[in-house]
Amino acid sequence: MKNLISRTLLFACCMVAAVNAMSQSEKTVEVGGAPMYPSKDIVDNAMNSKDHTTLVAAVKAAGLVPTLKGKGPFTVFAPTNEAFSALPAGTVENLLKPENKSMLTGVLTYHVVPGKIDSKEIAKRIKAGGGKAEFTTVAGGKIWASMEGNALKIWDEKGGAAMVTTKDVYQSNGVIHVIDYVLMPK
Repeated sequence: MKNLISRTLLFACCMVAAVNAMSQSEKTVEVGGAPMYPSKDIVDNAMNSKDHTTLVAAVKAAGLVPTLKGKGPFTVFAPTNEAFSALPAGTVENLLKPENKSMLTGVLTYHVVPGKIDSKEIAKRIKAGGGKAEFTTVAGGKIWASMEGNALKIWDEKGGAAMVTTKDVYQSNGVIHVIDYVLMPK
């Protein structure tokens, strides 16, 4: 019995050490005060960011959790809580109402582009496009990327612009670029 307990404790210690080693070997980016692990999916990482609680609540309300936990790959332009709070008063509350689920889904999927498109690929497309790159979102709308000095800027169909504040946050099912503005479809 004593031997069984010793082996069980040894096994548990080895498992903890292996998990810790895996976590430490991953190259993480800190977003919202939490490390984002490339081995985790978009939703699991976003849920740990204190800067994305509004986005996570909206994704849950829209029923998009299973999609964004899926295989992907997805490129997500993820607005911060500050970006959501800059919207006109009552906008977020209105979007989160059950009767506005389709409108909320449209706004959220407008921030998602199919594929894993990192900043190097975006810059390559901007160069090829003569200073501007066009992307089709999962919602079916268009967004555009351009450079402002060394900063990456994303434009929506209404002429609004977001700055990418943290780029290339790799996920197991895509990549996130943190933005400071909520993009709006037509």
